[in-house]
Amino acid sequence: MGFYKIEWKRSAAKELKQLPKETIAKILQAVESLAEEPFPAGVKKLIGSTHTYRIREGDYRVIYDVFSKTLVIEIIRVGHRKDVYD
Repeated sequence: MGFYKIEWKRSAAKELKQLPKETIAKILQAVESLAEEPFPAGVKKLIGSTHTYRIREGDYRVIYDVFSKTLVIEIIRVGHRKDVYD
C-alpha cells in the first residue's frame, strides 16, 4: 500500500494555529503518521459517516476523511474534545 497524501481544510489549519504550541507539535506528529497508517490504534469511525474518523491526542481530537481510492486523507477539524463535535 502506498503513502497517503495529507490535505488540510483551511478551517482545520486555522483551528490548529489557535492551539497551544506544544499541542500543535504533538498533533502535527500524529497527523503525519496518518500518511503511513490511516487507521492507527485507537482510531474511531464517526457514526453516520462513510469515511470519517477521529484520533485522540490528549484532550484534543483530529477529525479526518480517508479516501482510499485516491490515497488522500483530508483533515476536517482540530480542537479540544469539548468543542470539536459541535
